[in-house]
Amino acid sequence: MVFNVIIYKYTQVLKKGNAIMSNILRENKRWSVILGAVLLQFCLGALYSWSLFNRPLMEKFSWSESQVVTTYSITIFIFSFSMLLAGRLHDKYGPRIVATIGGILYGVGVMLSSIATSLWALYFYYGIIAGTGVGFAYVCPLTTSVKWFPNRKGFITGIIVGSFGLGSFLFKSLIATLISSKGVSGAFFYLGIIYMALVLIGAQFLKTPNEDDLVLIHEKDKKYEKSNTLKKNKVFSSGKDYTVKEVLHTRSIYVLWFIYLVGCLPGLLVIGIAYDIGIDLAHLTPSAAAFTVTVIALFNTGGRLIWGTISDYIGRPFSLLLIFILSALSMFSLGMLPLNPVLFFILISCIAFCFGGIFATVPPTIADYFGSKNYGSNFSIVAQAYGIAALLGTTIQTQTTSLNSTFMIVSCISVVGIILAVILRKITPGT
Repeated sequence: MVFNVIIYKYTQVLKKGNAIMSNILRENKRWSVILGAVLLQFCLGALYSWSLFNRPLMEKFSWSESQVVTTYSITIFIFSFSMLLAGRLHDKYGPRIVATIGGILYGVGVMLSSIATSLWALYFYYGIIAGTGVGFAYVCPLTTSVKWFPNRKGFITGIIVGSFGLGSFLFKSLIATLISSKGVSGAFFYLGIIYMALVLIGAQFLKTPNEDDLVLIHEKDKKYEKSNTLKKNKVFSSGKDYTVKEVLHTRSIYVLWFIYLVGCLPGLLVIGIAYDIGIDLAHLTPSAAAFTVTVIALFNTGGRLIWGTISDYIGRPFSLLLIFILSALSMFSLGMLPLNPVLFFILISCIAFCFGGIFATVPPTIADYFGSKNYGSNFSIVAQAYGIAALLGTTIQTQTTSLNSTFMIVSCISVVGIILAVILRKITPGT
């Protein structure tokens, strides 16, 4: 009798131990996915260090500033539009294959930029080939990670897109060192090798959760909700997985498209010419102006992490409203106030912080409104606004008489974002 009781107790303990070990392994599985996603995003985020290449390219090839900056705009445009195809392929073939293709294109495009001696060659190699690679690779970690954390979309999106923003900070010193030691063309070659290797490594960790994983995720999230205030937040869900065709028949997808356009515009404009703004308007030294890349990277990353988490508690639409108010005020001040170094860095920081917030709030809003199953395809629709914003920013800059005028126009556009955020708050998910 006693022996049977001991055997029974032992069996129960063994079952409980196996269950605990199984949970630990599965929990580690989803965090290994996040690890790969973060590594991949670090490399893609180096794209935001483009302003470091502006002057070296201008000096080597006697190109104008607008001609060189156009490379960055083309890259962002191609990056966003390639996500249309990448999103479809992701939903059909999974993230690992698509991210691997993206890593190869990204690395090859940057390496080929080392032999570019004409603007059109640079536009093709860096803008189109590398830009396509970034688009293919970018959509995978974001869409995959959201599926592993369905009830903490803002938090996990903040981590993933925050890693993208941090990439420019992590690669800034390496890029500057390579430009100094190998020349601007040589720097492209070595960076291409590094980008390709790290993206390919990160891509192998990406995996869509299976049915068993989803059961565990549901159990974990129920415990998380009980121990946190998420039950009291303003985040809601349509409770349905919408196809692309169904999404295109809703009002909310178009409101979100324009929100993404208006929200990305200030950040993309400033990031592309941050170094030059510092020298021309704030009268910084070249070394101090180069520090703007670091400041933008840190606040861009901080915005993604902080706004993503905040949006889980106060709701995405209200978070977007606050972001647009701060962005409009910052752009207005940048255009109207005489800049000194301190004010310049404060305003640049605010714009980068808001820019990061857009990336941390809009993607999870799409998952809230339209579900996670077809998230890659649905997100890629809205992502097109990112590319349009890059071209729009360049167009506004080239058509205005001064940077101050450019900033004033963009501040007015940010006011439109405030109106759109108010409209979004009144729209029911899925309508």
